[in-house]
Amino acid sequence: MAEIKDQQRKLPVLLETAQAPLNEITRQVADLTALLESATKERRTFEKDLEAHESQTEKMRTRLSELKTNKEYQAHLFEIEMANKKKSDIEERILVYMEKVEQHQNGIKDAQVKKAEADQQFTGEKARLDAQQAELTAELSELEQKHKEIAVGVEKILLARYTKLKAARRDQALAPVRNGICFGCKLQISPQLVAQVKRSDALLSCSFCNRLLYWEGEPVSEAVVSAGVKQRPEYDEGESI
Repeated sequence: MAEIKDQQRKLPVLLETAQAPLNEITRQVADLTALLESATKERRTFEKDLEAHESQTEKMRTRLSELKTNKEYQAHLFEIEMANKKKSDIEERILVYMEKVEQHQNGIKDAQVKKAEADQQFTGEKARLDAQQAELTAELSELEQKHKEIAVGVEKILLARYTKLKAARRDQALAPVRNGICFGCKLQISPQLVAQVKRSDALLSCSFCNRLLYWEGEPVSEAVVSAGVKQRPEYDEGESI
């Protein structure tokens, strides 16, 4: 049950990781779209400026026939020449923004292709993770039901002890003993405690993490266990080893 819950806790992280490429390319599409809209707006602004400028220049040309002196005529021609230069500047800016619009449009097309691929990959990965979540949920539900059935036959004091340990130790109230190590805290326990756990005639706890210990291995005969316990010499208190 603890392993299943641990896997379930990891699923949202896996889903977020799978969605990251799609989020990134979606952001790129949004950024390019904003740039396209800005470039299009600037181009239209300059196009309106050009239209207004051409209208004004045309009026200036019309006035040429109304001028009476050569000096006024020459001055007016100079104004028209300056207006034509300004027109060229506006046209160049329009061309620049037309190129930007085209560039952003092509960028959006490429990004949308990548976005479709990323969306397809994410959809497939999400379906896989959803199926795994459903499978884990079903398996956990089955185990929880078995857990309830077994708990009915456990002494209340022992069950309360187990429940308290489970809450304090991240759903891991029990720990196997392998090679003299408590696999709950991964610390070495005393040979005597190992032998007692092997004997399995009492419910013992780890000296470090307090988890309930159980022997994970082949059953050991009474004679071997007794011999194993007596292997260590006994010393009086204060005597050096």
